[in-house]
Parts: sequence; C-alpha cells; structure tokens
Amino acid sequence: MLTFVGLGLYDKTDISEKGLACIRNADHVYLECYTSRLMGSTVEELADYYGKPVLPLFREDVEQHPEAMLEQAEKSNVVFLCAGDPMVSTTHADLRIRAAERHIRTAIVHASSIVSAVCGLSGLQNYRFGKSCSVPFPQKNWSPTTPIDVIAQNLSLRLHTLVYLDIQNERYMTVPEAVVLLEEMAEKKEIKVPLYVGIARAGSDEPVVLAGQAEKIMAGNFGPPLHILIVPAELHEMEHEYLEKFAGL
Repeated sequence: MLTFVGLGLYDKTDISEKGLACIRNADHVYLECYTSRLMGSTVEELADYYGKPVLPLFREDVEQHPEAMLEQAEKSNVVFLCAGDPMVSTTHADLRIRAAERHIRTAIVHASSIVSAVCGLSGLQNYRFGKSCSVPFPQKNWSPTTPIDVIAQNLSLRLHTLVYLDIQNERYMTVPEAVVLLEEMAEKKEIKVPLYVGIARAGSDEPVVLAGQAEKIMAGNFGPPLHILIVPAELHEMEHEYLEKFAGL
C-alpha cells in the first residue's frame, strides 16, 4: 500500500493524528523534498519525532525513478510524505496513477495547504483566485514570461493570482526577488501590476504579511523562507479592510 500523507505548513507538529498513525505503522517512510519544504523542522527532527527513519526524495527520484518505492508498496506499507496537502502538486497525482497501474492500493491523508492558508493570512477571498503560476530563478538564455501572462489574464477577469516562488536545492526565492522579476516582465509587455501581497513562513508563530505596490514590497524585510506571493485583482471592501489591518496596506 502507498499512503500519501500531508505534513502541513511549517513544522513537525502540523501533522494530523491520522497522518502520524500512518507513519508509525509504516514499513518505509519517504519525504518528498522538492515541491516544498517544512522550514521549521529538519529531516532528522522529523525522523526522531516519528520514531522512524525518513528517506528524502528529490525530483528525479519521484518523477523518473520511483520503481524501487513502488515495488516496496506492492509488498508492504509505504508512506510518502510531503509538505502541505499531498494532491496540490501534479507530480504526486502522477505517482498515484503509476501506483494504480501496478494495482497498488493507495490512500491520502490530507493536511493544511498554502492554497487555503494564504486566504486566511491575506483576507483575500478564496473563490476569487484564478489560475496560479510559478516564478523560476532566471537561467542563461531562458527567461519565460508565462507568469506575467497568467497574472494579466487573471487581472482582466478580476481574479487574484497565487504565485509560487522557486526552490532549488538550498536556494529559496524571496518575495522581493520575485517582484523584481515580475516587474521586469511587466515592463516589457507594458502591463501594470497595481498591488502585491507577500507572505513569509505561513503556519509559523510569526508569519509576515505585507501588502503594497512594487517599490514597497521590494524594500520589505520578509525574513527567512518559505515565501509566497499574491497579485490581487480589484479588492472587495472587506478584502481591502483586512489588508489594511493585517498587512499594512
């Protein structure tokens, strides 16, 4: 059996009782480390808390070479851990499909996700979010403009945009870095982004939420990762008031 267990937003204590029971009854425990991270706990701390060895997995392990893990799941109980909620990432859905094709029984233990947490922290209404996008770190001879295209389309539909920020090994994109990149894209396409909301360390005891125009956000001190960004569309009166009270708008 292969069980996908969400770990929540920030540290080892975010996991549900159901998820913790699954881990403690597992024969093998894997931790996916590339779509997101629990910044409040190390892999070693997780293993100590669970009382089980935890094997980290990276993109190539999951997307290209999951055979060894799936073979184990055919004969024993395997738990696949990830930050947030397991099925928010398409790569996890693909892994579940692969398991089903091998007639491996699967289950999901859900957890808190950044998708819903940003609504509580920012006050932006969840039904007003359109398609999300990601901002990657620039690479030589490669500078995609897809993020600003998605944002522009959502703005035209009066929808907010959730913008995921790149993670590469131990390098984490910050909100100010992302806004610099988006402003460069926007300038080339003559698009005006009226407002940004930056969020850092959702799920921790001291998250940072800051709203404002590009100059304010680029100068903001968001502290350690993980960071995420929202580009709001035209604000509802209550959304505006919430951002004033809790995000310094």
